Amino acid sequence: MRVLVVANQKGGVGKTTTAINLGTALAAVGERVLLIDSDPQGNASTGLGVGRAQRKTTLYDVLMGERPVADAVVHTALPGLDLVPADPDLSGIELELGNAPRRSFKLRDALNPVRESHAYTYVLIDCPPSLNLLTVNAMAAADAVLVPLQCEFFALEGLTQLMRTIDLVRGSLNPNLEIQGIVLTMYDRRNSLSEQVARDVRGHFGETVYQTVIPRNVRVSEAPSFGKPALVYDLKCAGSQAYLKLAREVVLRERARRQQAA
Repeated sequence: MRVLVVANQKGGVGKTTTAINLGTALAAVGERVLLIDSDPQGNASTGLGVGRAQRKTTLYDVLMGERPVADAVVHTALPGLDLVPADPDLSGIELELGNAPRRSFKLRDALNPVRESHAYTYVLIDCPPSLNLLTVNAMAAADAVLVPLQCEFFALEGLTQLMRTIDLVRGSLNPNLEIQGIVLTMYDRRNSLSEQVARDVRGHFGETVYQTVIPRNVRVSEAPSFGKPALVYDLKCAGSQAYLKLAREVVLRERARRQQAA
């Protein structure tokens, strides 16, 4: 099982959209995927068509130690893709855990039985757009970070802050945390700024940046309002096709990593 945290401290960069559609695309190519919604807004849960009434047990109950992850899992309408939903109670987790022992490792500890069960090949964690206890828990539990990066002017500034955060987590909580890759999102071919940002990011981070670029796409934006991933809402649109390519690239990168480790 490979745990990937989808994170960026900057909001509006396509984190949740990437988590939902990458998870769907990985399931479509035969992987068994668990998506953990770690944002109190619960947008990933809504985007997968899991309404409030279906969220009987959530990540909040798991982090508070009241229920195991298995009890919180909701089977989505998509074969191979399960969800641990979120609700607004998560916003108070930092205060509720207070000085609890291993408070930064609550998610990692909860995922240990899931690792041992071999039920999933990938776990994707959708983080809130801030550095709080939820993000720290996600990074402490993860094998690697996948960074969605919007092709906009302030993108690199936010990325620098995120890299600093990853270094801090490596130094204190999770020395094995890797950067799985950076995916460029909301790319607009008509906008020269998008091309400039893409060039700058590739020039700075090289092969860490995925070849696949996620275009700005109306159908991808519409899909969550119907409670569907873009790949289900409109498989043929440019955004859906890009996420399928990204899934293949993620799988190939993981295979190469395993071969190097063998």
